[in-house]
Amino acid sequence: MPRSRMPIDLLYWRDIKQTGIVFGSFLLLLFSLTQFSVVSVVAYLALAALSATISFRIYKSVLQAVQKTDEGHPFKAYLELEITLSQEQIQKYTDCLQFYVNNTLKELRRLFLVQDLVDSLKFAVLMWLLTYVGALFNGLTLLLMAVVSMFTLPVVYVKHQAQIDQYLGLVRTHINAVVAKIQAKIPGAKRHTE
Repeated sequence: MPRSRMPIDLLYWRDIKQTGIVFGSFLLLLFSLTQFSVVSVVAYLALAALSATISFRIYKSVLQAVQKTDEGHPFKAYLELEITLSQEQIQKYTDCLQFYVNNTLKELRRLFLVQDLVDSLKFAVLMWLLTYVGALFNGLTLLLMAVVSMFTLPVVYVKHQAQIDQYLGLVRTHINAVVAKIQAKIPGAKRHTE
């Protein structure tokens, strides 16, 4: 399986076992975070990993002593793996991060300084709606809902694509009509065409 397609394959459940493991791990982590602090969850995960690796190392050492073999360290292959990032990789990731941060700052400046009245009003409505969402859910609950949606909505869309596209077309037409009416009432508003 090509590495670049792996996240898409996970979201579309193309390998059910692998997707189930990833989805279950995300859910377990997020449910753990709802009950315990981040520090506690990280410490428990580290302790679980250490318990597993120490137990395996002791098991292999005892097995080697009983069988009188010299297989060496059981994690030798992993200890010899190169895990450092090259200067080029670090530069690539920082350039990408810089691009997204700069674009986000430019867009926020444009919205807050009302370069386009209609876009700023849309942003204000979105922020107003988010105050209600924030009152109903905390960030962790929203993250949990996002993870569940990521793993369910793509499959639902693929199975019912024709019906969903039809209803989305009706909604888009209605929204465009409402936006056109609002823009007609606001003098000097930029006209959006799709």
